[in-house]
Amino acid sequence: MMRWMLLLLGGALLGGIVHLATIMLVPRTATQDAYSRLEPTAAVNTITALAPPKPEGSSTSFMDPAFATAVCRYDLSSGSLKLSVPVSQAYTSVTFYTRYGVAYYAINDRAAGRRVIELDLMTLEQHAQLPEEEDVTAADRLIVDSPTVTGLIAIRALAPEPGLMPMARAALAAAKCARQDPK
Repeated sequence: MMRWMLLLLGGALLGGIVHLATIMLVPRTATQDAYSRLEPTAAVNTITALAPPKPEGSSTSFMDPAFATAVCRYDLSSGSLKLSVPVSQAYTSVTFYTRYGVAYYAINDRAAGRRVIELDLMTLEQHAQLPEEEDVTAADRLIVDSPTVTGLIAIRALAPEPGLMPMARAALAAAKCARQDPK
């Protein structure tokens, strides 16, 4: 009886280890993640509007047809980025993902409290090299530290009614994601 219990416990432990290892490795070994699927259509460090989702499928998973969506595939190896997103009338959100799809920061128009969501995106090393500016407060300059050099920014604007979709798309068309000039 004790031998069977030990075998059962050992099997459960081994199964748990294999399960956790698989869960941790699949995102890094997947070849058709959102970043890879957007590579042919979305240039690096520029805003690219995504086509509305269709029943047959879309470029990214689980897209809501009530939202206009744009993405910015970023690469911080040559410097930090300046992101500027005008807010739409209904709702606007910006979400930052690592290269492997892990969300690490999100902000919406209500949290920003302004008519334009503006922030600087940089790596921890780039942030550490910034000079201390005594007259600039954290409220004046929002800095987001990226855990990876490459990643994806998803920008969404809500169209509460189908007739307001052009307004939501116009807000995303005015968004900018560009390399920041060193000062």
